[in-house]
Amino acid sequence: MPAGLPTAILILAQAASYGPPPAAAQATPPQVKPAECAPQRPASNNEIVICAVKPDGYRIDPDLMTAKRQKKQGLGARPHNPHESYADKSCATVGPMGCRGTPTINLLAAALVAGQMANRLAKGQEVGSMFKTDPQMSEYELYQQAKKERETKEADDAAKALSDAARAATKK
Repeated sequence: MPAGLPTAILILAQAASYGPPPAAAQATPPQVKPAECAPQRPASNNEIVICAVKPDGYRIDPDLMTAKRQKKQGLGARPHNPHESYADKSCATVGPMGCRGTPTINLLAAALVAGQMANRLAKGQEVGSMFKTDPQMSEYELYQQAKKERETKEADDAAKALSDAARAATKK
């Protein structure tokens, strides 16, 4: 007897013991309200008429749209110049030797940066922000900022409405 045969028999026996689902448990198609979607007859045999109910509740997050708009406008970022040349023109020498007599690494600045990194690490702070030469807000940071501004505005409006309601109640 093959090794998988008892397992197959056991699975088939369990499936047969369940039987067909009861009539009450069978799913019924959703009923469409006649006012929302009335059946229509096509004008010709080549025409197909589709009746669908418009979904409710779909809305794009306004904070996300604000962040995308700010990123597109370049808020929080330096505008990009497509004609910018990245050539290094700090040394005016011509020839195979390049610039001579200038140190390639500023050792004093490197030592100061290493000391500042050690201070930050000792305090438990992050050091990644030290290496940002052109700080720009990411789209997620713009989204968080827009969300915070919207929530602050909503809270201020709710507080103003509450204070106006309290004033109106005290006047009566």
